[in-house]
Amino acid sequence: MELLSLQSFLILLSIPIYLFYYYYHSQPKRPQISGQTGFKNYPIVGVLPEFLKNRHKFLQWSTQVLGSCPTNTAIFFRPYKFHGVMTANPINVEHMLKTNFENYPKGDRFISMLGDFLGRGIFNSDGDLWRVQRKTASHEFNTKSLRNFVVQNVIVEIKTRLVPLLEQASKSGRVLDLQDVLERFAFDNVCKLVFNFDPGCLGGHGDGAAAGAEFMAAFEEAATVSCGRFFYAFPSLWKTKKFFNMGSERSLRKSISAVHRFADNIIQSRLEAKVEKSQEDLLFRFIKNNENSPEFLRDIVISFILAGRDTTSSALTWFFWLLSSRPDVREKILKELEAIRVRTGKTIGDTYGVDELRDMDYLQAAISESMRLYPPVPVDTKESLNDDVFPDGTCVGKNWLVMYQTYAMGRMKSIWGEDCEEFRPERWLENGAFRQENPFRFPVFHAGPRMCLGKDMAAIQMKSIAASVIERFDIDVRDKVTCPDYVMALTLRMKGGLPVTVRDRERSGGVHNL
Repeated sequence: MELLSLQSFLILLSIPIYLFYYYYHSQPKRPQISGQTGFKNYPIVGVLPEFLKNRHKFLQWSTQVLGSCPTNTAIFFRPYKFHGVMTANPINVEHMLKTNFENYPKGDRFISMLGDFLGRGIFNSDGDLWRVQRKTASHEFNTKSLRNFVVQNVIVEIKTRLVPLLEQASKSGRVLDLQDVLERFAFDNVCKLVFNFDPGCLGGHGDGAAAGAEFMAAFEEAATVSCGRFFYAFPSLWKTKKFFNMGSERSLRKSISAVHRFADNIIQSRLEAKVEKSQEDLLFRFIKNNENSPEFLRDIVISFILAGRDTTSSALTWFFWLLSSRPDVREKILKELEAIRVRTGKTIGDTYGVDELRDMDYLQAAISESMRLYPPVPVDTKESLNDDVFPDGTCVGKNWLVMYQTYAMGRMKSIWGEDCEEFRPERWLENGAFRQENPFRFPVFHAGPRMCLGKDMAAIQMKSIAASVIERFDIDVRDKVTCPDYVMALTLRMKGGLPVTVRDRERSGGVHNL
């Protein structure tokens, strides 16, 4: 009995000793910077309590933390030797994305969490697999014919679907979800661009539109639930739910199944079609390589739909919300469009070509300023292959989670000045001309070797839509004051959409008030 009591005592005594040992050795090595603040790391559990308390407002919380750090970089750890570093410092971003690019791949953690949804497509792969996809895609995106194809597709979608939809809403007075409209537009456009397939989702008619609508709903759920895996307290929780096919993982499996059916149908139809050389598109370039399996082709389809649909629609949704409370910015855009029409002889209703779009400096500035504050992809993650030291002195350990926070970077006074939270398009202009920003200060389209291939295509689409809508219609956002909440998915979507009413500017007299 006494022996048992002694053993119990020794066990109890060993617990705090073990906990202290674990805490001491699980603490990440960090540079000694006087007065450094950052994430609050508790003994044993690290940042976990603060993370759980703030994960519903993750972007605001992490932005506040990074803003309080002298170098806008903070280290954190969680149980099970989970260490990480988050930064909003441009010199660190350049180091990750360019200077020491090979040391910061997507990593196994990121790839495994999104693998069910994205497979091993270009946005969820590393090494040789990524390089092969990148090389094939870059060949297509760098052709002049593709640029012209993009312009023509956007023009057709605007004239035959978007404008008629907005005109009908203007006459009936019904409320539209502008985010949904923009997502449908982008979905139609990317399908025609990459797969030579028109689902007619914005038009809303026919079997293709019904299938497209089903796909979009499943795609959104799959993206949201997949992203939610990153916000579990312990990864084993979502893995357990997946194993037993329960809860959100059950919903994810169903939505991914619907996404796969849609993508498989596109691939099958392309495999069966006889495509002439003049009709070759991005998917066909991958199909020509007989070594690519149907599953691999499906991953490619899903990846490019994610890139082409969700990013541009997210950027434009936030742009129109910001514009609704800034009539001065809208008037400057209208004056720029009027000057272009006068110079080119175009009238309201005519569409714009590449040269006219290139001359829209103020519109480009306004869209860029919107993306600075509300980047379509607010956070990007990597994994360190080996120990490293950031240029600001932050030590990074092997196999650490490494993140740069684009949303926070747009709100750093050290980057954008004291007025960093103000929507001011003029900061992008120099002598009236649009000035390109250093991509490591403004990594909205990523930077370095993984720079977004569709950057120029996205600019064509966004400027075409914005110009056509602004000069024809007044978009009245129902709530101009309250900043909309966001859905923490792979892209920054507005929670609940963007309800608006539409007024035809010509019938309301707006055209004559320029």
